Amino acid sequence: MEINRHIILLLVSAAVMLAAPFFITSKFYIDVLTLIFFTAYIGQSWNILGGYAGQFSFGGVMFFGTGAYTSSILLTTFGIPPIIGIVFAIIAGALLGFIVGFMSFRSGLKGSYFALITLAFAELLRVLANSVEFTGGGVGLFLTYAPGLKDLQFKTPTGFYYFALLLMLISIVIALWLERSRFGAQLVAIRENEEAAEALGINTLKCKIYAIMIMGAMGGAAGTFYAQKYLYLDPPIAYSIHLSVEMLLVTIVGGMGTVFGPLIGAFVLHIVNEIARHFIDTPGLSLIVYGVILIVIISYLPNGLIGLFRKRMKKSKPTALDRLISGDKDA
Repeated sequence: MEINRHIILLLVSAAVMLAAPFFITSKFYIDVLTLIFFTAYIGQSWNILGGYAGQFSFGGVMFFGTGAYTSSILLTTFGIPPIIGIVFAIIAGALLGFIVGFMSFRSGLKGSYFALITLAFAELLRVLANSVEFTGGGVGLFLTYAPGLKDLQFKTPTGFYYFALLLMLISIVIALWLERSRFGAQLVAIRENEEAAEALGINTLKCKIYAIMIMGAMGGAAGTFYAQKYLYLDPPIAYSIHLSVEMLLVTIVGGMGTVFGPLIGAFVLHIVNEIARHFIDTPGLSLIVYGVILIVIISYLPNGLIGLFRKRMKKSKPTALDRLISGDKDA
């Protein structure tokens, strides 16, 4: 029943978001919504591993950067258009996820140890990208502006709006699939108690590797989107720690292990960020605001904003005892 409500909510939301550009004339607001959808997408990629499987990662940006470099190098060096390059970016992200997952989970790393090793992998890739010639080194890669579907570039912001919307909707469909699939149930069992999951016969190593591969594939596609939108890539951008923090932050704020948590978190954080930038001209303020929000959410709303909403909904529904006391004959 809850899945059906999720599907109905997804269809209604998709219809509204598809129609939004016809009513929003400001390019600024279109760009803001595009960024929200993109952030929700990368947040959902982190949510697969961190929210559903309970394996926190601080280096999710390594998949983003690898995907961005894969499609960009294929374009600039071999002339392969990004519409094909994005497929290779997805494969590269999934392959990197397999390598990192196999090395980490096979060694029994979990918790803070796993989080730190993913951060180390991201930093290693940043150093490598800064050192080799085919990535452009510290200078970076400049991509040519060539609007067209094969290059995944568009003449107006609306094109990138729909591109980001498509990615986000795909990520929500993946989350919905996890909600009702055996694999998703196995990930939740691992999150709740990995030892008990193993005792039940769940191959926890395989499940965690699959989860990080899905995260990696999604991150690879995100990298291609970014490269084609901004037409420039260098190691500090491709492997930015700020992006790693943002993808886990939107999920924690919205609600980990939920279908719409990353989207809600992305909306809230970007709206707060835009308000802060317009009313207070202080460099670095957005990071302070993010930090305060994260502290408040972790301290008082461990299940995120969706958890708060669900708690209020339960309180608003009268129990059978409440109906009996009030004289409801149907109780």
